[in-house]
Amino acid sequence: MTRIAFWFVFCFVALVVSGCAGPHLQSLTVDQVAARIAAHDGATYIYDNNPKDVYDSGHLPGAAWVKYDAVTAADLPADHGAMLIFYCASKA
Repeated sequence: MTRIAFWFVFCFVALVVSGCAGPHLQSLTVDQVAARIAAHDGATYIYDNNPKDVYDSGHLPGAAWVKYDAVTAADLPADHGAMLIFYCASKA
């Protein structure tokens, strides 16, 4: 996978909802996200939380856009065992 070099630093946060254990958050590296994308495992969902114009100008393969402060259950998969990866960019 080619890496996109911008003046942005991407922040990846994965939310794993695992039954009774409840949700937990973890940070992921670019390589870990690339491996998830390449795996096409059907249990990983990627969400871009950047402004819509940034998403429209380019985003990770398969990423869906969601407004960072308006995500609802309808935006998320029904699979409670899925890994949800949310990312945004910040100038750093």
